[in-house]
Amino acid sequence: MQGNNIARTFGADVLFEGINFNLQEHSRTALVGRNGAGKSTLLKIIADVEEPSSGNISKVKDLSMNYLAQDQGLSSNLTIYEEMLGVFAELRANEQELRQMEIQMSELTGSDLSELMTRYDTLSEAFRRSSGFTYEAEIKSVLNGFKFQEEMWQQSISELSGGQKTRLALAKMLLEKPQLLILDEPTNHLDIDTLAWLENYLKNYSGALLIVSHDRYFLDKVVNEVLELSRGELTRFSGNYSRYMELREEKEALEEKEFEKQQKEIAKLEDYVARNLVRASTTKMAQSRRKRLEKMDRLEAPKANEKTANIMFTAEKPSGNIVLTVEEAAVGYLVNYMSNPSQSIVLSSPINIDERKGEAIAIVGPNGIGKTTLIKSIIGQIPFLRGQAKLGANVSVGYYDQEQGRLTPSNSVLDELWNDHPLLPEVEIRTMLGAFLFSGEDVKKAVAMLSGGEKARLLLAKLAMEHDNFLVLDEPTNHLDIDSRESLENSLIDFDGTILFVSHDRYFINRVATRIIEISENGSQVFMGDYDYYSEKKAEQNLENQDSAFEDAVISAGQLDFQAQKEVQKNRRKLERESERLETRLDDIDKKITNITSQMHNFTNDFVKLGEFQSELDQLRDEKEGLEIELLDMLEALEDMS
Repeated sequence: MQGNNIARTFGADVLFEGINFNLQEHSRTALVGRNGAGKSTLLKIIADVEEPSSGNISKVKDLSMNYLAQDQGLSSNLTIYEEMLGVFAELRANEQELRQMEIQMSELTGSDLSELMTRYDTLSEAFRRSSGFTYEAEIKSVLNGFKFQEEMWQQSISELSGGQKTRLALAKMLLEKPQLLILDEPTNHLDIDTLAWLENYLKNYSGALLIVSHDRYFLDKVVNEVLELSRGELTRFSGNYSRYMELREEKEALEEKEFEKQQKEIAKLEDYVARNLVRASTTKMAQSRRKRLEKMDRLEAPKANEKTANIMFTAEKPSGNIVLTVEEAAVGYLVNYMSNPSQSIVLSSPINIDERKGEAIAIVGPNGIGKTTLIKSIIGQIPFLRGQAKLGANVSVGYYDQEQGRLTPSNSVLDELWNDHPLLPEVEIRTMLGAFLFSGEDVKKAVAMLSGGEKARLLLAKLAMEHDNFLVLDEPTNHLDIDSRESLENSLIDFDGTILFVSHDRYFINRVATRIIEISENGSQVFMGDYDYYSEKKAEQNLENQDSAFEDAVISAGQLDFQAQKEVQKNRRKLERESERLETRLDDIDKKITNITSQMHNFTNDFVKLGEFQSELDQLRDEKEGLEIELLDMLEALEDMS
């Protein structure tokens, strides 16, 4: 696909123009830029959802393309499995046709049989190349990867949550395998385990990928080129996200140098014109320099009109050394309001946290395990099912709510802060809002009219003004663009207090966390390090668990009565020998069937010979079917012995 001089305008306002790009057959491309730069609009133009104001897109003939918009859920009255099977409707029809052909083979002779067998061979090969023998395994792999366990497969899609429908929409697109897959924020609603699975899947994806995402860890793992949409222009960088950051810094340094050089030249020319234009002896030279100034293609100041949020957190007073203690706690929910804890559903237990001054602890775990519930229990919004949280001396808690429930929709941006601090002068409130990118008329906007990213910045501004020494943050990077995330990271790294946070942003965790607590249904586990350290330790644990399971099996076998062991081993060897005999016989039958089928092509006009061949084929196929059933029973028996 190629974009040529693409522009999108809204009346006199230009969102972007002069956009050119190429997407190759196996591109792994990220589209990055600030919120409001026009990334989603450009994706819609590329996906043929919207028309450009000018320019055109050319693409190869019959290009198959799928586009996943932000939070786009799957709408269907089918069950999960029925919807996924629908992706392979044509393949399943071919499968039925092959079975029908096999039945017809026993009824035809001569040229009709020869023609049918030729068509059968062609269709069978096409069926194999289209993953006809593995599509059910593919469905299982993708559904399990997106945390749709087998017991859910018969559930109606209409009964799913919004997040589940979005995950299912992406799952269906992956199974459809278009030549170009366009994804706008595909990592929303995914926990860390699912993100890791999706990364591995996309790395091996056969088609081209174009992705908008604020998940920098995800981009590092998946993409190999970055298109940056900035100030209405598109710039290409080769490499993953980290390499893009390096190249962008080099580019900005060069642009700064060129800009400063030109500014010096402009100042020098303007000074000469000012001093010499009125002199008769030098007026012509001054006029010449003025024309040169007028014709000069002036460089725009680097990062002009690209303000970055200046997020800063400071603690008004220091806390004691012990900040938070949670011992043997359980989180979950009551079956109904009047229930007692014995009638509750426990999500995770036992949970233990011992946080000291200056630490930054990340809480991780799968979706639905109770991370937000734990945070709300710690700050006292909902009770623990068992145990309690104890705060240390002089600890003041500042809470960031991912649901943004602390904002009042009817307030203006200015009032949202000023109502909390009515004694402060307006100029001080405006200064704080300006640091979080709210300036001019923006401060008069109603909170209800703000975007998700604007609400996130407003919440962070409220939090910054409270000057608490213990920040409890629930998914603070949600809705923030990459630049705002980096600013938040830097402010938290420099913060002189203590931090406890929940996040799925692994890049953010890597930069901010000094310790990680993973919660599961079996409670909490501590990892002393950043996300990369946690990931390595989890991989080691998985290997140890596999080894332990093997050792347990060996020990269990050793505890059998000696005679019983001998009898089991004797029966196992007998089954193994018999299964080997059956496999050898099946190989012989397959060779005979292939040989007879080949010979039939040489006797297309000898109906007697063809009849003999067909009779022999029928006997071989009947024998093969019986042997396969017998072999399957033996293999199951061997598996039971294991």
